[in-house]
Amino acid sequence: MPINLTKGQKVDLTKGNPGLKNIMVGLGWDVNAFDSGADFDLDAAAFMLGDNGRCPTEKEFIFYGNLEHPSKSVKHMGDNLTGEGEGDDEQIHVELQKIPANVSRIAFTVTIYDAESRRQNFGQVSNAFIRIVDEATNMELIRYDLGEDFSIETAVVVGELYRHNGEWKFNAIGSGFQGGLAALCGHYGIEVA
Repeated sequence: MPINLTKGQKVDLTKGNPGLKNIMVGLGWDVNAFDSGADFDLDAAAFMLGDNGRCPTEKEFIFYGNLEHPSKSVKHMGDNLTGEGEGDDEQIHVELQKIPANVSRIAFTVTIYDAESRRQNFGQVSNAFIRIVDEATNMELIRYDLGEDFSIETAVVVGELYRHNGEWKFNAIGSGFQGGLAALCGHYGIEVA
C-alpha cells in the first residue's frame, strides 16, 4: 500500500525502504471538459538544487529540452503532448546513489506549455498526482493527489525529494505559480532566453 500524502506532509523514503536505489517519479493529470481550442500540453520537469535552493548550472534543469543529467542520476522519459489515457502522463527516473553530492533537493514541477496564448491554467486541470515507484519491485511507495485548489496558476511545484542525514525524504508541496516555466526557472536560478 502506498502512503497517501496531504499537502505539506513529509515522509521518509530510503529509511523505511533500505536498499532503495532506483525510483520512478510518475506525474499524471486529466483535463476538464473545457475546450480552449488548443491541446493541453502539460510538462513535467525536475530541478536539481543545491543547498541554496538553486540549480548549480543549467545542466541540473531536466525537462523535455534536456532529458538527462550528465551524472545519469535523473532522466526524463519524454514529453507527452496531450495527457490522454490512464496512469502516468510523464515519468522521471531517479538513481538515488548517482545524485551528485552538490545536489541536496530535487523539485518536481508541472507547467502548462504555451499557457498564455492558449488561455489555459491549472483551474482547468483535474486529478493531478505524483507517485514514487520502487523500480526494483514496481511497488508504489508514495502518492500525492493534488486536489482542485488551483485556479489561474500555470505552473505547480508538486513535490520534492530532499537529502536529510544521509537519507532521502519526500515533501508534498503542491504550490502554484503564475508565469509558467519561466517563473519557475527564475525561482530556481535558471536564465531563460
